Amino acid sequence: MNINFNNSVTIAEAARMVSAYGAEQTIILQGETGIGKSTVLKLLEQEHGDKYDYIYVDCPVMDVSDVGMRIPDHGTKKLEYYLSSLFKMDSPKPKMIMLDEFMKCPKMLQVIWTRLMLEHTIGDISLTDGSIVFATSNNTVDGLGDTMLAHAGNRVMIVQVRKSNHAEFLTLAAEHNISPITRAWVAMNPRCMASYLDGGQDDNPYIFNPKSKQLSFVTPRSLFKVDPVIKKRDAMGASLTQAAIAGTIGAAAAQSLAAFISLANELISIKEVIADPDGVLVPEKPAVLFMMMFNAVDTIKTQDDLSQVMKFVSRIKSAEIQALFFTMAVQNKNTTRLAKNNQQLMVWAKDNYELFI
Repeated sequence: MNINFNNSVTIAEAARMVSAYGAEQTIILQGETGIGKSTVLKLLEQEHGDKYDYIYVDCPVMDVSDVGMRIPDHGTKKLEYYLSSLFKMDSPKPKMIMLDEFMKCPKMLQVIWTRLMLEHTIGDISLTDGSIVFATSNNTVDGLGDTMLAHAGNRVMIVQVRKSNHAEFLTLAAEHNISPITRAWVAMNPRCMASYLDGGQDDNPYIFNPKSKQLSFVTPRSLFKVDPVIKKRDAMGASLTQAAIAGTIGAAAAQSLAAFISLANELISIKEVIADPDGVLVPEKPAVLFMMMFNAVDTIKTQDDLSQVMKFVSRIKSAEIQALFFTMAVQNKNTTRLAKNNQQLMVWAKDNYELFI
């Protein structure tokens, strides 16, 4: 097997690593803020079902007494260790424990968690055989207070988790019903999904950068949180909507996204496109077309729908927008089965293969 060395992994790859190595080796998933590290526990639960008891530990907000304490047993005249119900020790199942933000917790708790990670023991109580313990943390250089003693770090596997790029985010967003407006904005502003670790991003107004003091910025997490604001824009009005967006993803992103929202009234419904793909107006503004492409993959239900939309897409002058529709149609769970068997889509892909080289 040829090995292509890469020092960072995606969220999905991180979950695979925990699943494969976690019973023998403790893994600490380290990455910048807001990239979705905490979702690894959900991915593991989706994979393993009821095999484990799944336990989320919010390390920075816990104290030693939240974990367990010693209580006098007057019969034996000994101190017995009573463990928090959080750890579900009354269940015989092995545990899948995520220590979230491990490196931000108090030093005394780090000692307790380190023993849990290395020995699968809390106090005097051992976890069920086959249990997995893993942790998350932000990068030390993020300036968010993440520290760990070197001798403890040498006993675990520290895996660098990277931020999703815009294409990966768009696939995930489609699976979670994120609005076409949000997805289209990301598609037209791929820089919003860059990382300060990429280099050359000092002038990027959208993203987290430890050199700046901003509290609101664009991450996969904040984009998921801003989407309900966009969906409720008509009820709340333009002023409150923009304030809410700025407070969630930052002022620069809010200003750009507001321009997208203002174009929503220019959208042509996909039902009209399906009814008359050769005659319906093709908007000139790229932002409107981007939103329509995301609306389309959400709306298409049949092969006929897809074929009609492809007729419309073929009239769009921008090869980039055509390629976006093709990519989303192939990857979106709503349309992937249809796309693999649609003659018009396959002909387009054959004629435009150079776009993907």
